[in-house]
Amino acid sequence: MKMRATTDAHEQFIKMTQTPIPRLVCTLAGPTMVSMMISAAYNLADTYFVGQLGTSATGAVGIVFSLMAIIQAVGFTLGMGSGGVISRLLGEKRNTEAAEAASTAFFAAIAAGFIIMIPGLLFSNGLMRFLGATDTILPYAKSYAQYILYGAPIMCTTFVMNNDLRAEGKAFFSMVGIATGCILNVALDPVMIFTFHLGIAGAAIATIISQSISFLILISNYISHRTIIKLSFRHFSRRASMHAEILKTGMPSFFRQGLASIATIALNVSAAVYGDAAVAAMSIVGRAFFFLLAALLGFGQGFQPVAGYNYGAKCYTRLKEAYWFCVRVSFFGLLILGSVAFVFAPQIMALFRRNDPQVIAIGALAFRAQCAMMPLQTFVIISNMLFQSIGMAKQATWISVLRQGFCFLPIILTFPRFFGLLGVQLSQPAADCLTFFIALKITFPFLHRLNDAIRSGGQEPAEQSVPSGENHL
Repeated sequence: MKMRATTDAHEQFIKMTQTPIPRLVCTLAGPTMVSMMISAAYNLADTYFVGQLGTSATGAVGIVFSLMAIIQAVGFTLGMGSGGVISRLLGEKRNTEAAEAASTAFFAAIAAGFIIMIPGLLFSNGLMRFLGATDTILPYAKSYAQYILYGAPIMCTTFVMNNDLRAEGKAFFSMVGIATGCILNVALDPVMIFTFHLGIAGAAIATIISQSISFLILISNYISHRTIIKLSFRHFSRRASMHAEILKTGMPSFFRQGLASIATIALNVSAAVYGDAAVAAMSIVGRAFFFLLAALLGFGQGFQPVAGYNYGAKCYTRLKEAYWFCVRVSFFGLLILGSVAFVFAPQIMALFRRNDPQVIAIGALAFRAQCAMMPLQTFVIISNMLFQSIGMAKQATWISVLRQGFCFLPIILTFPRFFGLLGVQLSQPAADCLTFFIALKITFPFLHRLNDAIRSGGQEPAEQSVPSGENHL
């Protein structure tokens, strides 16, 4: 068994460091794009079926989305953190330590899920109020959130296994687990909501059942030895340095997802001033925009193990080639998707609340504004994934906190005061534009250092080796 694992690891190393970049990235990105698109489609389907219950119920989906973003923040922090560490360690052929990183993140995710679940259930009423629920939305939000909280430990560990499988180049296994759960969720939603008459709680129950199935499929890959790394409690690290490395690498995901939750709360509170229709409209816009962005996120996730492996193996020319390949392909892809969505924005909004013209009008304008800025997200997201994959946590964290943190929060707190509801609708597009220009300032110094490393024959373009390169931060 050990001989087989060693052979698999060597073959994977050769594949990741010698396969032509376009073919390698597309091979790894294909399954992750499918996973992300199906996951985003589930979000849309969930919103669609809940939307049949009324405008307040649709608003509740937006409220609980910020709670799910908190759970995702924890899961992605540990998953992306361990995934980045794993791909670099495998690139350096340190497989035992890679297994240690995976096991540490897995069991930490279980514990973190319970830490979220218990206080969330005890203080659910106050939590929903804090997240922006109005009096009419509150009963729906509490009913939906209750079951989501029960599933927090499973959701956190599922995110970890999903990212760790991709990190070692087993994106297909990851896709099967995530896609199966999402497809099952879409099928269960109408059954639970309408056939069993469970209302909005049925949508949450469908989510937890589906997440549990994804969990079982993903963990089966480790149990059946289809992976290079192994999950075992005896591999759980007691070393502070391993925990610190996982958290440092995953911190950009924590800030990105955590700020997404805070941004959603701020958006819901600002929109609630203009009624349930505004909250529902912005909730639909968020889910629809994520569906379009999911293609880029999936493509970028296919790039991450390529970046980590080749950076660890000091193949800097391949790293540069992979980065610019992803930027070019993603830009033109989002330009096409964004243009189509811009044209059909009212029809897209009508799919969810056809009988509420106010929701359609509010949502269509906001959605079109976001679509106009969408291609700019290419450079931001691919740069963020580059830094996170190669362990440059400072740059990755800065880019992560921009879009829904340092740029969005000041804008959402000020624009509505001057422009009313229009300020709510334009806040995210304005933040996206500002984020793009700041991301350019952060990324270009590293790309220059990468070019210097290539010209010098492979000297590592580390942060500490060029202190002046950090002045832009």
